[in-house]
Amino acid sequence: MGFVTREPKVPYREGITRKASAQYRHKKQSGGAGQFGEVHLRIEPYPEGDFEFTDELVGMNLSKSYLPPIERGSRPRWNTARSAGYPMSNVKVIVYDGKEHEVDSKPVAFEIAGREAFKLAVNDAGPVLFEPIMNVRVVVPDAYMGDVMGDLNTRRGRVQGTEAERGSTVVVAHVPMAEMLRYTTHLRSMTGGRGYFTMEFDHYETVPAHITGPIIEAHKKELEAKKEEQGS
Repeated sequence: MGFVTREPKVPYREGITRKASAQYRHKKQSGGAGQFGEVHLRIEPYPEGDFEFTDELVGMNLSKSYLPPIERGSRPRWNTARSAGYPMSNVKVIVYDGKEHEVDSKPVAFEIAGREAFKLAVNDAGPVLFEPIMNVRVVVPDAYMGDVMGDLNTRRGRVQGTEAERGSTVVVAHVPMAEMLRYTTHLRSMTGGRGYFTMEFDHYETVPAHITGPIIEAHKKELEAKKEEQGS
């Protein structure tokens, strides 16, 4: 039985670049008891962690007992990103106001209102795509150092320095993971099989605007293809 090899998936993330506020009223009336919930919230970048949910409620407009369903409403949009389906990270949600109805307010209404308010806020918060940046060490004979450094530059890499190692040169660079997916074959070809490399995750950075569009479109097509397969 043969093995099927697949190119590894790049673990992109989505995030925001600025503060934004939004409000949403969910109101549903269907003969009997209705549903009512209104949520006013603000979102902002949160470098200290992946997700934070808090409130700045004052007065009696909104009972704090409705905060748990509002948080649940935000989290689905946190786990399925606004534009392409990637997880979101480094986002803080602050509920600062809202309205409730003494008869029609229910947890489900505030869950829906929280979800929709969060979606609206994300659209105004400068949404961006983040990509993993790898710390790459390429070991090559001295004669190939210039070619390797030039090639890393074409891969959006930033050379951090070089080191001498037993007649070879070690090139250290920060390179987007997406640019390293086929690097093994390329390096072997470029150095006649005499070069090798190692890499490890270093940090996340914002994907340049001209590259974001194609990534999102490709991911959307992949998600649509999966839905068609599941539906067939």
